[in-house]
Formats: sequence, C-alpha cells, structure tokens
Amino acid sequence: MTTTGPLALHRHGPAAGLPLVLLHGFPLDARMWDDVVARLSDLPVITLDAPGFGDSPAPDEVAAAVGRDPAPSLETSADAVAATLRAAGVERAVVAGLSMGGYVTLALAERHRGLLAAVGLLDTNAEEDTEEARATRLRVAEEAERTGADAVAGMVDSVLGETTLAERPDVVARMRGWIGEAPAEGIAWTQRAMAARPARMSALEDLEVPGLVLRGAEDSRSPQASAERMARALGGAAELVVVPRVGHMSAVEDPDAVADALRRLHASVA
Repeated sequence: MTTTGPLALHRHGPAAGLPLVLLHGFPLDARMWDDVVARLSDLPVITLDAPGFGDSPAPDEVAAAVGRDPAPSLETSADAVAATLRAAGVERAVVAGLSMGGYVTLALAERHRGLLAAVGLLDTNAEEDTEEARATRLRVAEEAERTGADAVAGMVDSVLGETTLAERPDVVARMRGWIGEAPAEGIAWTQRAMAARPARMSALEDLEVPGLVLRGAEDSRSPQASAERMARALGGAAELVVVPRVGHMSAVEDPDAVADALRRLHASVA
C-alpha cells in the first residue's frame, strides 16, 4: 500500500504496463476486489480505498488535500482518485467502478477524461437519485452518525442476488463482515455525496474510449434499462454484459465472470 496521494493505493501484479484501476462499492473498501484481482494476477492492477474507508484518510482530510470544500461530493472523490494516481506516476489507465465506484468513474469522465484509456461501469447508473432514494440516503447518513455500521447492516439482503443469498453462505458471511466494519464517518459522508450527485449520462456521450457496462441479472438496484442507456451513450465500442445468478455485488458474487469482462476491456487498449 502507498499513501503518496490523498487516498490509499494498493498495487497488484506486474509494475509495468497500462494499469487497470478498480473503484469499490459502498459501504466496502478495496478488499471487495480481492477475488477479481487474484484472477488478473498477470495484469498491473491498482485498487483504491474511497475517502473514509479502508486505509484512506477521513473525508475532510481528503477534501483538503485536493483543495475542495469539505461538503460531501463525488467530485471530491474523483479529484482524489486522479491526484492519487498521478502521484503514483499514472497518467492514463483503464478505470472500472462498481456501484458507488461507478459514480466516481462517471465523475472522472466528466472532470478528468484524459486519464481514462477505457471505462468500466459495473452495477451502477448515470442517473441522479429519485427524491425517495435521496431522502433514504440522508436518513441513513444521520443514523450512521448515531449507530455506526448498524445503519447499513440490512444492505446485505438488498445488494446480493437471490441466488447468492440462497446458495452462497460464504459470500453472505463475508459481506456481513465487511459491512459490519464500515466506519460511521465514511458511511455518512458518502451517503450525502451520493445523494448530491447529478445525472452524468452526457459525460459518456463523447468519451470515445472502449467501454464495458456490466450488471448482475438479479441486481434490483441497477436496472437493465439503465445499463443499456449507458452502453448506447458510450457508442459502438462498449460491451454490455449481464452476469446470471448474481445481484448488485457482481465482483464478489461471480469474480470469474467479472474478471473475464475486465480482462477483455483491458485488452481492448493495452
């Protein structure tokens, strides 16, 4: 691990070559990519911890490091990703994010598009929250400040697919453990940042790099229609993948399928 930049950065595999950068979902940290990374051991892979999660500093420290207001925003997260990569000598990379990580990838496409050699959007969407979803995020943020990780404990049942919940007790237990370790400050700040995010479909429309849009077939949070809209916005170079028998945490539920798709994305530019 290195903390040269604002965020904790973890390198995997060979040092040389175009990096594949993986951005994790909420309320997890870079460990959620471990099984995928193990299947890509021949590629230069970088994982990052989001502000307030894993080994990264608190969100206010990250915001200060990139010269932004401490108010929660995914723009701060995107600027921190870009600054951390550049501090590590990375000027161009294949960047893929799952769920919240996808939101940050979209913000990178809007604010730091020169960094993106290709883009992967996994179990995410480019639309802003509905009023109901925004209110729920803000409520969870307030609850997290009172009760910590208990505020998000119930997420396990909604982010994993029905098949995983019924047939993969090891995955369920691992997810419960990770979510139970989520820090209150990271939960609250990130929920408010996601609630404030704008729609970013337009950031994809003239990106002109290879793309991957992937979702679990049992993902109740990221609809197929949203995936198809993102793939169309990315144009003819985008691959649309639907992974059967998994939900919103496709990289944890079926790392083989996700690693294969990411390998194809990386090969499209490497």
